[in-house]
Amino acid sequence: MENIPAPGAATPPPPADYDTGAITKLEGLEAVRKRPGMYIGDTMTYGLHKLVYEVVDNSVDEALAGHCTDIEVVIHVDGSLSVQDNGRGIPVGPHPDPKFKGKDTLEVVLTELHAGSKFGNGAYKVSGGLHGVGVTCVNFLSEWFKVRVQRNGKVYEQSYARGVSNGAPAVVGETDKRGTLIWFKPDNTVMETADFNFDTLSQRMRELAFLNAGLRIIIRDMRVGKEHDFKFDGGIVSFVEYINKAKQSLNEKPIHFRTEREGVSLEIALQWNDGYDERIFTFANNINTHEGGSHLSGFKAALTRTLNSYAEKSGQWKDLKETPTGEDAREGLAAVISVKLSNPQFEGQTKTKLGNSEVKGLVEQMVNDQLATFLEENPVVSKKIVAKIGDATRARIAARKARETVRRKGVLDGGSLPGKLADCQSRDPSESELYIVEGDSAGGSAKQGRDRRNQAILPLRGKILNVEKARFEKMLTSAEIVTLITALGTGIGREDYNPEKARYHRIILMTDADVDGSHIRTLLLTFFYRQMPELIQNGYLYIAQPPLYKVTRNKKDMYVKDERGLNDYLLRIAAEHSRVVMEGGELGGSELRGLLEKVITYEERLEKMASRRDARVVDALVQAGRVDAGLLTDEAALRGQVEKMVGYLKARMPDTLGRFEVAYPVDPEHHTRKLVVKTDINGGVRQTVFDHGFLSSPEYLELVSLRETFQAMGKAPYRVKVGDGEVVALSVQEVLAAVRKDAQKGLGLQRYKGLGEMNPEQLWDTTMNPVTRTLLQVRIEDAVESDEIFSLLMGEAVEPRREFIERNALDVQNLDI
Repeated sequence: MENIPAPGAATPPPPADYDTGAITKLEGLEAVRKRPGMYIGDTMTYGLHKLVYEVVDNSVDEALAGHCTDIEVVIHVDGSLSVQDNGRGIPVGPHPDPKFKGKDTLEVVLTELHAGSKFGNGAYKVSGGLHGVGVTCVNFLSEWFKVRVQRNGKVYEQSYARGVSNGAPAVVGETDKRGTLIWFKPDNTVMETADFNFDTLSQRMRELAFLNAGLRIIIRDMRVGKEHDFKFDGGIVSFVEYINKAKQSLNEKPIHFRTEREGVSLEIALQWNDGYDERIFTFANNINTHEGGSHLSGFKAALTRTLNSYAEKSGQWKDLKETPTGEDAREGLAAVISVKLSNPQFEGQTKTKLGNSEVKGLVEQMVNDQLATFLEENPVVSKKIVAKIGDATRARIAARKARETVRRKGVLDGGSLPGKLADCQSRDPSESELYIVEGDSAGGSAKQGRDRRNQAILPLRGKILNVEKARFEKMLTSAEIVTLITALGTGIGREDYNPEKARYHRIILMTDADVDGSHIRTLLLTFFYRQMPELIQNGYLYIAQPPLYKVTRNKKDMYVKDERGLNDYLLRIAAEHSRVVMEGGELGGSELRGLLEKVITYEERLEKMASRRDARVVDALVQAGRVDAGLLTDEAALRGQVEKMVGYLKARMPDTLGRFEVAYPVDPEHHTRKLVVKTDINGGVRQTVFDHGFLSSPEYLELVSLRETFQAMGKAPYRVKVGDGEVVALSVQEVLAAVRKDAQKGLGLQRYKGLGEMNPEQLWDTTMNPVTRTLLQVRIEDAVESDEIFSLLMGEAVEPRREFIERNALDVQNLDI
């Protein structure tokens, strides 16, 4: 305020550089690249995934219009992402509007902000991407961007570099298919993060599949070989059933309403279960409105009022001492609310809260009418629901009494801390840490090894109560849980819980690396997820990463966290103590290590491909020499490469290859051939297709690049000098095996089963020292899948848990018996 001139004082002149020329208007490409946050929210994780959603929303809009049934999303190994649909395809050809000066319609869509078919011309009745900037922003914020359109019997392609066209759309082939492929790589000079999260994207794809009955959405992560295939013919009814599949439902079939009034389409599905948590998901034009809005407010108000009115008429709540609240009515409720309207009003471009005031009244009216009718027509189900709400009310009253009883004993009131808690000296939550430690032995070591200034230790004895199966009042009879609640300082329950009162902003779960430790950690995670989810959302919850191994070599100790860390350590030793003699010289040290890491990457990439292709055939084609997409136009040259591939395969596996058939069908979409190889694998026939798309993919090109690196070693055999001896290796894979075997000689390996095996100094050095420790932050990336996993693994239903174990039994890597 001191810089404001006093009344009557002369106003200082403006800075010399502030004149009429300083006022500028950013437009188009420049505006988006300089202020990306205005269009996609931010340049971090949210904005990165927003790019994907904008592209997928366009494909979903085609599905809403009845023209698309399949969408495929692929995260590629080079960090790019592609979205392909079988919709009508973006129109191609000169745009009729003279203001675009004959520019192709495809280029108008991809380079002109607010240019699209969602502004009232009837192409789309409703849509998620209403702003007309979505795919244009993706183009402008991408290092490179490619589009492929199948339309009117032709295949068109066009590419861009940071929003600038590399040429007009070109016809590259013919097809009887239709659809659009958009493939882009985020520009890391603008985006602060460019690492797509599979779970985050998978959650959104699952939601879209649920909200659009019959739409199939496949998402693949080529980096790790993960894949989800979503298709739900029941729409949001299937969504509710999915949420409740690991729980016991009160109404066997979800209650389902659908209506349309005043241009607003409204659909609701709801089903109660015997659990204690409410799970309500709201959507507007397929956009997940995480913060709710008018549709959620209308639903909650009408639900409580309608159920209370019905219960009063039926007289089921005569013995209740209090009227049930909205929270009582929603206990154990799984519900999905989906509205579709032509002009939604969201809070900002991020679209997390619906603001249309008229929607609240429409939802209230619908729920009042439809739910009241359902309750009257289905008295058996209605009686169960009303009884459930009555039980929830009684439990709330009992829980309040239990809290008061516990509080009278001197805990939960914040006046005293549990005796087993070794608190820290700091009273600043932002710098304070609480280690929740398994057992008194490890707790003793942690107390001696900690930094008393800001590290508190709370040892827990044994396994805490599974709160997934227990009501609130029973939970408060558990001494260990009451101790934990008191130490955290947040209180507990609807009336008393306040996450802002948390005494520590780092809550670290530190358990043993055995099966019991995993179980205790899971019980603690269940407690925090169900009772204190805000602490997870605020980023306060962590999992300590104590070392799994102590490696002793030449009387020196080294701690490694897991199997991968052990492999990295062995690789480092191997590179230091081995040399490879090849054509033109020797290889050792960091160069050898870099080569061996690439061999491991090559093997991992092949393994990821094995689910869809015969990895042996892919490997053979790569080893035979580079086959790029252009070679598919020269059948004679292609056959020559195939002969090399067959020779490589027969030399490697003369007795196990089995069936091997090769065909060269025509690929009209690119005026080329395809290479199709049929082989026997695992008792069945595997068809591996090498077409233009695969041979141009980052996954194949990475294998080729790695193979060219191996070629720099010259032809095999290689002489591997290890210790005082020498081993002959016929391939780079055999080089890796030889040096690994040598690195394990003379090593002392101790696998830690419990934290109590470490003395205080070791525990501090490896697990508690902020300079050297590794912490794993707990986050909720996929709310639906998180809820499913906790219900499945920790809930009452046995059959779903058994099916889960059987389905994943072969994927187990570390089995502790």
